[in-house]
Amino acid sequence: MSNDQTGKRKLSLAAWIFIGMFLGIVAGIIFNMLNMGGFTTSYLKPFGTIYINLLKFLVVPVVLLSITNGVVSLKDIKRVGTIGGKTIIYYLFTTAIAIVIGLLFANLFKGMNWFPKLETTDLVYEAKTANFMNTIVNIFPSNALAPLVNADMLPLIVSALFLGAGILAAGEHGQRIGQFVADAYEVTMKILMMIIWLSPIGVFFLLADVIAVNGAAIVGSLALVILVAFIAYIVHVVIVYGASVKFLTKMSPLAFFKGLAPAMICAFTTTSSNATLPLNIECCNKMGSDPEVSSFVLPLGATINMDGTAIYMGVTSVFIASCYGVTLTLGQMATIVLTATLASIGTAGVSGAGMIMLAMVLESVNLPVAGIALIAGVDKIFDMGRTTLNITGDATCAMWISRIEKIKRGAPIPWEKK
Repeated sequence: MSNDQTGKRKLSLAAWIFIGMFLGIVAGIIFNMLNMGGFTTSYLKPFGTIYINLLKFLVVPVVLLSITNGVVSLKDIKRVGTIGGKTIIYYLFTTAIAIVIGLLFANLFKGMNWFPKLETTDLVYEAKTANFMNTIVNIFPSNALAPLVNADMLPLIVSALFLGAGILAAGEHGQRIGQFVADAYEVTMKILMMIIWLSPIGVFFLLADVIAVNGAAIVGSLALVILVAFIAYIVHVVIVYGASVKFLTKMSPLAFFKGLAPAMICAFTTTSSNATLPLNIECCNKMGSDPEVSSFVLPLGATINMDGTAIYMGVTSVFIASCYGVTLTLGQMATIVLTATLASIGTAGVSGAGMIMLAMVLESVNLPVAGIALIAGVDKIFDMGRTTLNITGDATCAMWISRIEKIKRGAPIPWEKK
């Protein structure tokens, strides 16, 4: 009896979201067969809109507090000197490449008509267009409150970076504010989880309306977008990480992936970078990483290195844009690259946080956040791949930095021995 009770208690959020998605699909098909799309739009969709409003309500505080808190937590970099700088540059560079790969494959398959277009007509889309220099200028806000009020993502991220840097620069005087930010971030995360637990309900109402209006064909496209994401994941692992291990670390990629296999399997099954962290450190140390390097680089990577999440945001944003009949311009895709790369600094390590960050990316190019409902039910499948990618990227950096440090000390490099 206790086992049954425990089983009931431990039904995961992902399982509940899947149940909500399944019931929403069934209800949507029934309403579609009864030609009741108008009914669902009038009486079901508003409940889904409430869920979307709650997600949007948290975007600004989550981005501001998580990125500020992330910058403040980097105070340890002062002790490790150039290791911290090289690590952050490496992480941001590979994240930028990841989002480009995601956008590239998403647009390639969109051009092959893999992604559908919804029949809904209530979207009034206004593209955010500006020349390159205006975009750069607008990233730096002239009013401290404007990014908060307008939910303007890039200026908000820059504001958070400056706030975090100011807290660090203030030393002892900044510690109280830093502690307040950390406390406020924890409170925000609790509110976030309350809202995330409403996801099954929100997904049910939103999907029921989408399918009632558009028909069941939209469901088949989910398998295609998952396939596109995993193709991008594999390409990033083979090309970017393979090249990093081969040319920066001077290690056999096959030996690296074999040594990291336990951590990669753990990440794939747990979908948690934090839960995989101890095993990732152990695998890197066994391959010859300096323990002091892996104990710094890997936890930092679990916080700010989100290559898999970046690919996920690139693929799903193009998919959602296609569903609403929107073709993203090069300028908008550049905005997605920049927003997703900077946002990786503050991506929270909790289940469902990816949807908040995706909401932020969608808003940065004026796409409807409601599109998240289309992929929320299969987010767990995306998460398995992106978490594996994230921890693998962390390990490639740890091995590279270890090689640099060993060369500085004149120490032998274990993987270069015959």
